[in-house]
Amino acid sequence: MNCTLIAVDKLREPYVRDGCRLYLERLSPIMPVTVREIRRGVGAHAADDEAQRMLRHVGDAAVWALDERGTLVNSPAFARMLAALGRTGARDLTLAIGGATGLGAAVRRRADFIWSLSPLTFLHEMARLIVLEQLYRAVKINRGEPYHR
Repeated sequence: MNCTLIAVDKLREPYVRDGCRLYLERLSPIMPVTVREIRRGVGAHAADDEAQRMLRHVGDAAVWALDERGTLVNSPAFARMLAALGRTGARDLTLAIGGATGLGAAVRRRADFIWSLSPLTFLHEMARLIVLEQLYRAVKINRGEPYHR
């Protein structure tokens, strides 16, 4: 399965960039992940503008959106969801991470699943790193490899 991670804005913090690079490298031989960074919106409708730009990259992919109001899942459950999606024959998964003002309603409406990482609030940059690590963990769980322990 091909995975696209759509996120708002570029990574500014070096430690987050390094972490994301690490997990993208680890994922590359086992699950192709493309990162698309979209321009951040401005003003009162920033999240809605960002959502429209995100949706231009979705196509017919399954969409899992990151939103604080979403469903909390643990790592084994996330791995099962990823495996189940693969069994449906889905070829593409898009993960959408909103910007500082949150995720626009249009992306939430289009999403097949809305995922909350935690009831805590994170920098959207940190959310990207956590998502990449969880993707890697899920793939390792599904392959029966020891990373998860």
